[in-house]
Amino acid sequence: MIPATAKPSRTLQRLAAQLRGSVGKAIADYNMISAGDRVMVCLSGGKDSYTLLDMLLSLQRSAPLDFELLAVNLDQKQPGFPAHVLPDYLKAAGVPYHIIEQDTYSVVKRVVPQGRTMCGLCSRLRRGALYRFAREAGVTKIALGHHRDDIVETLFLNLFFGGRLKAMAPKLLSDDGRHIVIRPLSYVAETDIARYARGRAFPLIPCKLCGSQDNMQRRAVKKMLADWEANFPGRTASIFSALRHVETAHLADPRHFDFAGLDLQRVVSMSEFDEERLTDELEQRPAFA
Repeated sequence: MIPATAKPSRTLQRLAAQLRGSVGKAIADYNMISAGDRVMVCLSGGKDSYTLLDMLLSLQRSAPLDFELLAVNLDQKQPGFPAHVLPDYLKAAGVPYHIIEQDTYSVVKRVVPQGRTMCGLCSRLRRGALYRFAREAGVTKIALGHHRDDIVETLFLNLFFGGRLKAMAPKLLSDDGRHIVIRPLSYVAETDIARYARGRAFPLIPCKLCGSQDNMQRRAVKKMLADWEANFPGRTASIFSALRHVETAHLADPRHFDFAGLDLQRVVSMSEFDEERLTDELEQRPAFA
């Protein structure tokens, strides 16, 4: 970790300003944080959550409204987990924090068959522990470190393996209706987070429970997107932009558009001539890799 007295390089300063701008825009676009909020920042020890905390601390100092931050880590009792790292970091940074201790590791290892991915059960147990603490601690918003690439990857995971057109919402109401979950890094690319984490020299803690599993579907989707991005720079940003510009009338879900109620004089956003011209234009573009 860079000492508090050390002056960051100009490159790191510019990157920090870029990230802060993207996070601030996401918070404003989705009204993620309001005056008086008590925001629980879920800190795993990975590059994403460290960056999330850094950005929220920076915005807290400059924002025109007052809100409280509380860093929370779930110690899942994984063998060899360096339990001192996060408390030492947070104490040095002067950040209020709480460590939840719950042995979800043993549960996951006992329940999940050998060779199967553990992320699903691990995520549910972790979410339950965090939600319980949030309820007890009077938390009004729960901030997670998912970034733009996570959201796009989730879109394709649901598309390829779940048969659903669904991703991660930047802001959502939890299934039990008790918590507002926010993802302030929704506009931020993973590569920029990685660069920032290196520049800040965060004391990263790898997840040894599932991080080494090679058969995860997300790993395959991540590689696919990385290959696309290498051959067609900007494709990930374009896909994310599409998630923010959804035309339900041009999909096929009758729950979200009244297809049955259309009459012959239906009003459309573009003429059929323009629609055909746009289709022809898209078909002439280079094919997917």
